[in-house]
Amino acid sequence: MINFASDNASGVHPRVLAALGRANEGFARAYGDDRHTAEADAVFKTLFGDDIAVFYAINGTGANVLGLKSLVRSYHAVICSQMAHINVDETGAPEASIGCKLLTLPSPNGKITPEQVKPLLAAQGVVHHSQPKAISITQATEFGEVYTPDEVRALADLAHAHGMFLHMDGARIANAAAFLGVDVNAFTRDAGVDVLSFGGTKNGMMFGEAVVFFNVSANPVPSSDFPYLRKQNLQLLSKMRYVSCQFAEMLRDGLWLESARHANAMAQRLARGLEAVSGMTVVNRVEANEVFVAMSPERIDVLQEQFYFYVWDASLHQARLVCSFNTTEAEVDAFIAAAATA
Repeated sequence: MINFASDNASGVHPRVLAALGRANEGFARAYGDDRHTAEADAVFKTLFGDDIAVFYAINGTGANVLGLKSLVRSYHAVICSQMAHINVDETGAPEASIGCKLLTLPSPNGKITPEQVKPLLAAQGVVHHSQPKAISITQATEFGEVYTPDEVRALADLAHAHGMFLHMDGARIANAAAFLGVDVNAFTRDAGVDVLSFGGTKNGMMFGEAVVFFNVSANPVPSSDFPYLRKQNLQLLSKMRYVSCQFAEMLRDGLWLESARHANAMAQRLARGLEAVSGMTVVNRVEANEVFVAMSPERIDVLQEQFYFYVWDASLHQARLVCSFNTTEAEVDAFIAAAATA
């Protein structure tokens, strides 16, 4: 079946697979003390500057939870969208692992604003309430939309003015960067993000994510604690080279952006085609690689016989279609044609 279910379901980019093969030759020191991890660290510093600390994790949930755990304690609260992955799709991992509370805000497109956050800050200093300590945003959001650099900066400024941190879940950060067409620093480091989960798995890697701390010379504590948190929380790989070699290959010459641009372009092609089909309604701004479309339940049933995709909201008959680095124009056009005749 042709896959539009998730970029997690796509394969591994051939260049990344070749890099894994090269890294597999011979022996390497364990736990990140190897040349592949040193090379990945260097390319991350080429991307973000020297004043960072970067650590590698197995998966996105681990990266998000540990990034947040380095910032907050159990009596703190993390403010996020109701739609946030940390709230909906991590089986309560932040609460279970950190012991903190998530304070969620309504956000039909997955984005939150300073105006929404401000009322929650009244809890600061009140001993009976969980203390807001971090804001977490997803870039691109779970609904396929993208925060602008100014929107990120506004949230960071608010957080920092109240002694808080800004965390970014960047599982699809490459797709956001490709859409915005700006240096990735413009909406991360330079916009005031403190900790970033830099996604790899959804962008053509076999597995692995990176946790990037910014401005570590001025705020060294979170990153200095992180190695111990990572070990204690089951995310320290002994054979680290198999994650770090993938990041080195993805980042050294822009493969991460090339792959994301293609996935975004396929999503745009899919959205344009579906908008012309009677009875199909694209319900989101297609800014990254996800298309959300409303259609009749009967049409969903017919299409799912040929294509692999998820129903996002059964009550609204909305399906989610995700494009990947290896989605082809022929696959997109096949879905559009099938939708027209279903």
